Amino acid sequence: MSLHEDAVRVLETYDGQDELRDSYLEHLAARPDGMWKSCEVGHVTASALVIDPSRERVLLTLHKKLGMWLQMGGHCEPEDASLAAAALREATEESGIQGLTLLPGGPVRLDRHALPAPCHWHLDVQYAALAPAGAVEEISDESLALRWFDHDEVASVADRSVVRLLERTRAALSEQVPG
Repeated sequence: MSLHEDAVRVLETYDGQDELRDSYLEHLAARPDGMWKSCEVGHVTASALVIDPSRERVLLTLHKKLGMWLQMGGHCEPEDASLAAAALREATEESGIQGLTLLPGGPVRLDRHALPAPCHWHLDVQYAALAPAGAVEEISDESLALRWFDHDEVASVADRSVVRLLERTRAALSEQVPG
């Protein structure tokens, strides 16, 4: 299965944000290159909000180009077998944390955001990733800083899209059966 086909499958089974989900699917139906950065009108990206093992804090990156506190994420690469794999790769690369695991159930939300040209739109598919016990973050070249934030601090440092991602992540965590 190609990454494009996986993205369509993931989006077709994603429950919620129907209008936005449908716009992602229309984009992919119209553009065979809709997964790639080279699709300048917009392309699908994958990201993940990293949660500490206690589930009380999240790791955000101060993005070098945008100067904003964001979740880990970015462009899909040809070697990514799936959107989930792309999100996990990006989270691992940008956080420096090995052994991250995505929360089960697929993406927690979608977020379409504008960017300066030449990349006009990111159609972000957002996951949540749990850090293993003893995880130590390591800054990447794409970041000015990494920092763990308590849930109640996020709204004071990040934009509304990150706050909504945290809200959906917390809801997904509360739906998990302890095991």
